[in-house]
Amino acid sequence: MAMNSTWFIPPSVNIAFSTRLGGVSLPPYDSLNLGAHVGDDPKSVVTNRRLMQSQLALTSTPAWLEQVHGTDVIEADNTQVHKADGSVTQDMKQVCVVMTADCLPVLLCNKQGTQVAAVHAGWRGLCDGIIESALVHFKQAEMIAYLGPCIGPKVFEVGSEVRQQFIEKDAACTIFFKPVNDKYLADLQGLACYRLQQAGVTEVYQDKRCTYLNTETFFSYRREGITGRMASFIWLSE
Repeated sequence: MAMNSTWFIPPSVNIAFSTRLGGVSLPPYDSLNLGAHVGDDPKSVVTNRRLMQSQLALTSTPAWLEQVHGTDVIEADNTQVHKADGSVTQDMKQVCVVMTADCLPVLLCNKQGTQVAAVHAGWRGLCDGIIESALVHFKQAEMIAYLGPCIGPKVFEVGSEVRQQFIEKDAACTIFFKPVNDKYLADLQGLACYRLQQAGVTEVYQDKRCTYLNTETFFSYRREGITGRMASFIWLSE
């Protein structure tokens, strides 16, 4: 089933997050796997995607992406699958969507409610500027951001090299890494909030549920290895 989240956005903007529940995929992809690239039965993925489209009453097929942990953000295009980690649109016939299973989904809109974007932010993309790449498409608009469920700061363990890459770009990022033995616990949502605020986006909402810890609700690549993908959607309507 889809899980809608309430935030203070224009009435023309719609968002939704899927969970792992309510689909037809068999273990280890049980059950609402929306990823076509993880080894699941393609027919099950097609069925699950159709279920989501129906449940959300979408008038068009979402603009699915082939995500590569990069920083490319493209105009949403549901006629073919593009390699990118984000999409943006002003077209009510397009639905922006990104898939995650621990990475951070970032949904964006302008306060006028005329443009939206969905961004897939793993630590690499976040560090390299995927959020900033999306914001460029909005020019000087006042923005609102929503951060969906991702792996949380209590369990997202990374090496010193990951911390170093963030610190080399901005020393203030030190506070988002907590040392544990010879590793660090990283705060993906904290890092994203900081990047958004540095870019001038001060209205940021968060769903702080951890995908790793909420076993029955969310897929988690870190927890399971072979697993499905959730999706985060944002689109415009009348």
